Amino acid sequence: MENYPIFIDLKQQDCLVVGGGDVALRKIRLMRSAGANIILIAPQLSPDLITEFGDQVTHLQRNFEEADIANYRLITAATNDPAVNKKISELAQAANIPVNVVDQPALCSFITPSIIDRSPVLIAISTGGGAPVLARMLRAKLEAFIPASYGHLAQAMQKYRDQVKTLFNAEKDRRRFWEQVTQGPIAELFFSGRNNEAEKSLQQAIDNSKHNQETNSVGEVWLIGAGPGDPDLLTFRALRLMQQADVVLHDRLVSDDILNLTRRDADRIYVGKKRANHVVPQGEINQLLVDLAKQGKRVVRLKGGDPFIFGRGGEEIELLAESGIPFQIVPGITAASGCATYAGIPLTHRDHAQSCLFVTGHLKDGTVDLDWQLMTTPNQTVVIYMGLVGLPIICEKLITHGVPSDMPIALIQQGTTSNQRVITGTLASLPERIAGQEIQPPTLIIVGTVVSLQPQLSWFS
Repeated sequence: MENYPIFIDLKQQDCLVVGGGDVALRKIRLMRSAGANIILIAPQLSPDLITEFGDQVTHLQRNFEEADIANYRLITAATNDPAVNKKISELAQAANIPVNVVDQPALCSFITPSIIDRSPVLIAISTGGGAPVLARMLRAKLEAFIPASYGHLAQAMQKYRDQVKTLFNAEKDRRRFWEQVTQGPIAELFFSGRNNEAEKSLQQAIDNSKHNQETNSVGEVWLIGAGPGDPDLLTFRALRLMQQADVVLHDRLVSDDILNLTRRDADRIYVGKKRANHVVPQGEINQLLVDLAKQGKRVVRLKGGDPFIFGRGGEEIELLAESGIPFQIVPGITAASGCATYAGIPLTHRDHAQSCLFVTGHLKDGTVDLDWQLMTTPNQTVVIYMGLVGLPIICEKLITHGVPSDMPIALIQQGTTSNQRVITGTLASLPERIAGQEIQPPTLIIVGTVVSLQPQLSWFS
């Protein structure tokens, strides 16, 4: 994080602005909307500034002087003289006063972001001063998705906050109450402009909760497919549930970028597995999901790829179902689809493959004794999960069972991520090609003539 985001209270605080043009006008608008007292130093003011704020600022009609640096809450330099702007920055920072020099990030001790104002809800977007056009574009996109009525909802939540805090002793119970409000019919009343009706419904919900509090509520478990690695491949539903979870159990295939999309105050429990090294055995993971839910927690089991494709999701929900724990399964883009697409390898193609077979590269007993005959079917793509260690045996067995030794094969390392690497070859050549190389898991292996299309169809790098 290049800059630490912070909101500052400017109500009735003296703030200095140096410069009287349109740039200064834009800064004054923001600070006045936050309640700041503006002291403005400039020989002349633009007509628009005079019209809009002429009677709302203290105007000192002269050039800036060093003695003007005083005990201000903020200082903004918005002149057209680089030397004056630089001097203001130096003096302000020497006095430990936050200073912003417009369009010169290197001279700033703070920067002003693009803002979406739905007071009391404020959303700030910053690119560290390096790409303001991008920040404005993102702001425009978000403006369309966040109506002004969110401000009315937030005001009501502030108004009734103390009542709800008194009603629910546990923080998790308060959070659940407010989530039901913000995602249910009460919020819809605010969004449709029926504010009085919405407030009455909110008060009724509080009154009803006083009489219907559940003392031993059971939580819920959500098995979520995190996809093959790229956070952009998460589904909307996955993201929504991830941000509601009290506890997140995650495996080693889930990247930090994806984990950081969960709620910041959610507990994180690592239950990852490597070959022959299970940090938490599967049976203990299954029981942990049950135990956490019985404590009333909402639990996300975050799994790489899809929970039901070599993700052992079926095993985990068996115990949940037996224990009467509510659960949901959120599909994810499986590694086969995501990694093949990012590598430029179509899994089916009219001229190459009319079927696709997913297999795991090692079985429950640790062997590589696969159904070789099934894997040799013509005009088929074979996708092998967890096959790196057994790759030499896999290639040898396929050749032995009749697959041509020059059949194209690809090994994809950490597909869909910035560390993606694609190594292609043939059944005869690939084991030797990767021998001695440092391959970083997770990996995926694709066998079939579709691999020959990779050089011309590759697009991700």
